[in-house]
Amino acid sequence: MFKLNGTVFMPSVLTLIGIPGLESVQFWIGIPFCAMYIIALFGNCLLLVIIKSERSLQEPMYLFLAMLGATDIALCTCILPKILGIFWFHLPKIYFDACLFQMWLIHTFQCIESGILLAMALDCYVAIYDPLRHATIFTHKLLTQIGVGVTLRAALLVAPCLILIKCQLKHYRTTVVSHSYCERMAIVKLAAEDVRIHKIYGLFVAFTILGFHKIFITFSYIRIFLTVFNLPQKEARLKAFNTCFAHICVFLEFYLLAFFFFTHRFGFHIPPYIHILLSNLYLLVPPLLNPIVYGVKTRQIRDRVSKIFYSKDPS
Repeated sequence: MFKLNGTVFMPSVLTLIGIPGLESVQFWIGIPFCAMYIIALFGNCLLLVIIKSERSLQEPMYLFLAMLGATDIALCTCILPKILGIFWFHLPKIYFDACLFQMWLIHTFQCIESGILLAMALDCYVAIYDPLRHATIFTHKLLTQIGVGVTLRAALLVAPCLILIKCQLKHYRTTVVSHSYCERMAIVKLAAEDVRIHKIYGLFVAFTILGFHKIFITFSYIRIFLTVFNLPQKEARLKAFNTCFAHICVFLEFYLLAFFFFTHRFGFHIPPYIHILLSNLYLLVPPLLNPIVYGVKTRQIRDRVSKIFYSKDPS
C-alpha cells in the first residue's frame, strides 16, 4: 500500500471507526448490542433444537423457520464480534479482503432471508388456498431445492459487487471507513474513481431481490386474506388467520426496517450516526425478534418451550 497523488493505491488494511459522532458513548452502545446478540443466538438456537427434536414440527412451515433461524444466526454473527471489538477493545483495523468477505456475507444472508420469507408466504398461501394438495406440492425435496436455490442465487448476485470493488477500484481517498461494519456503499464512497456502475448494480440487486420479493409476498398475503374472508365458518377464518399472523409480523418487521435502512442511500439531511444506527438495527433486530414472534404465536413451539423450561421432576 502506498500513496499516489494524495490517494492510497490498493490499501491492504482499512479502519472502521464505528459510529461517527458517538465515539465517546460507543462503549455503552455496545452493551444493548451485545444483549441483543446473545438473545438472538439463544432464541434461534433454541428454535433450531426444538424443530430438530420434535417430529410433529417436520413440516414445511417449521423447516422454513429453521432455515430463517440459521440465516439469522449467521447474519448477526458475521458483524457483532467485530462491532464489539471496535466499541469495547478499540480494534478498528480490518484487512481489505476480510472486509470484502464480511460485506459479501452480510448482503448474501440478507438476500437469503428475503428469499426464505417469500417461500414462507407461498407455503402459507398454498396451505390455505389449496390445503389438500399442500403436502404433495411442498415435499422435502422441493424444500431442499428452494433452500439451495435461494442460497446460490443470493451468493451469485452479490459476488459481482466484490469483483467490481476488487478489480475496478484501485485508488482510495482514505482508508478510514465511517461505519461500524463493512457496508458496501461506505467502502465504495472511499474510492477516488468513478463509482456509478457500483451504485447502479447495488440498486439493481436491491430492487431485484427486495423489490420483487416484496411485491410477490404482498400479493400472496392479499390472496390469503381474500381466501380467509371467504371461508364460511368464523372458527375456520380465525384459525387460518392465526396460522399466518406470525409470518405477517416478520414480513412487516423485515421490510419496514429495510425501508428505513434505505435512508442511508437517499436521506442526505439525516445525521450520519442515525444512518449507521439504523443499518446496525436493520441487521440485529430481525434475528432478535423472529424467534420471539414465532415462539409467542405458534402453539406447537410455545408448548415445546414450556415443556423444556417448566417441566417438573416427577420424583
